[in-house]
Amino acid sequence: MIPIVSIVGTSDSGKTTLIEKLVPELVRRGYRVATIKHDIHGFEVDREGKDSWRHKQAGAHTVVISSPQKLALMRDVDHDAELAELRDRYIQDVDIILSEGFKKNPQPKIEVFRKESRRELLCTREDNLLAIATNQPFHIGIPCFDLEDARGMVDLIEKKFLKRKESPRARLKVNGKNVPLSPFVQKSIIGTVRGMVSALKGCESPQSVEIRISGDKNPDSSEE
Repeated sequence: MIPIVSIVGTSDSGKTTLIEKLVPELVRRGYRVATIKHDIHGFEVDREGKDSWRHKQAGAHTVVISSPQKLALMRDVDHDAELAELRDRYIQDVDIILSEGFKKNPQPKIEVFRKESRRELLCTREDNLLAIATNQPFHIGIPCFDLEDARGMVDLIEKKFLKRKESPRARLKVNGKNVPLSPFVQKSIIGTVRGMVSALKGCESPQSVEIRISGDKNPDSSEE
């Protein structure tokens, strides 16, 4: 199950700014990241007059916009979805989800707190408060990080949710050189290879698999 960490705080506390720091640090470490933004007031993702806007105005329940670089989905809903529901229905092929808002959901939270904005935290340990990003020290038994310390917060996220247990690993060597693989690519390779190998007689439950491909660089060439 994909782990979720919610970035919470009051309006204008810097939630989006913190996510802008956490995402590239996670990506730099080889993780695929999805983000979810909660907007209680509603929103529009397309401009009036655009084709997709016209499709929706015409009464389409679901509109998908597709291009070679990105894809967007607009869909009518009848309730304010929980984070777990959004994850399970719409998100796949990532290592972690960072959400902005959703302070009432039960997922682990990092609260952004600025001493000039208020006096009390929104969340407590009972709200699954994982850490505080702040310019004011707190002594409540919960890790505190400077607002700029994205690396420290990602260290904590990595330790808690991304390296909790030893996962299967795949290594690739091409022409004698090791090729670095992101966690997502490793998972894809492991799943594909295990699936093919387990279909072979006597290999129903492979724990470790070694594949080596060697030979002439040009198989079609022949010696004179």
